Amino acid sequence: MRIPAHAVCTAIRDDIVSGVFEPGGRLTEEVLARRYGVSRVPVREALRTLESEGFVTTRRHAGACVAEPTEQEAADLLELRMLLEPLAAARAARRRTDAHLKVLRGLVRLGQERARRGQGEDLRSLGGWFHETLAQASGSPGLISLLTQMRHKIAWMYVVEAPARPVESWAEHGAVVDAVARGDAERARALTAIHADRAAGAHRLRLRPAVSTSQPAVNMSSGRH
Repeated sequence: MRIPAHAVCTAIRDDIVSGVFEPGGRLTEEVLARRYGVSRVPVREALRTLESEGFVTTRRHAGACVAEPTEQEAADLLELRMLLEPLAAARAARRRTDAHLKVLRGLVRLGQERARRGQGEDLRSLGGWFHETLAQASGSPGLISLLTQMRHKIAWMYVVEAPARPVESWAEHGAVVDAVARGDAERARALTAIHADRAAGAHRLRLRPAVSTSQPAVNMSSGRH
């Protein structure tokens, strides 16, 4: 079975984000093909995609390597997200569907319930789903793609601390959804900007310990997506 390049791309990106491949480490087609159980063709395509996304860089005499983002690049990334997420919320207020609104309200209910009960282990994933759905509701493919890439990069570059006041954080999510439901684009934009600004303070640059360059094989045909 031929494994598509986008699946290989997702697998390599996940391994970069999780620290399996450290910044500056070489990414040879032969080693990656063996690790994921694929030919070199989809690996080559995946590396080109990851280079365009900023996860991989090509060095003279070394080939493909994991990118090494600077502190300034990491700071710029958070600043860009603080600009783009409010834009997505404003567009969602104009373009959201009933299905988007139903999912957003459901996530807010779950988040508020988990926050009241102190079930912090669920809140990170619920928050990710909330922001992903809000972006999808913008109806802007280019904006959705940018925000998706930024979420991956932020997870790669930063450790995100849990909100000090999760109940208040989810109340802010609820207020954004109320504005989106009413079609109030400017209020949705303003509330999301405030929320993004507060959330930025919980981000800490990730310190990456050295990892072994000997990686176990990954069977791409076993259901990894």
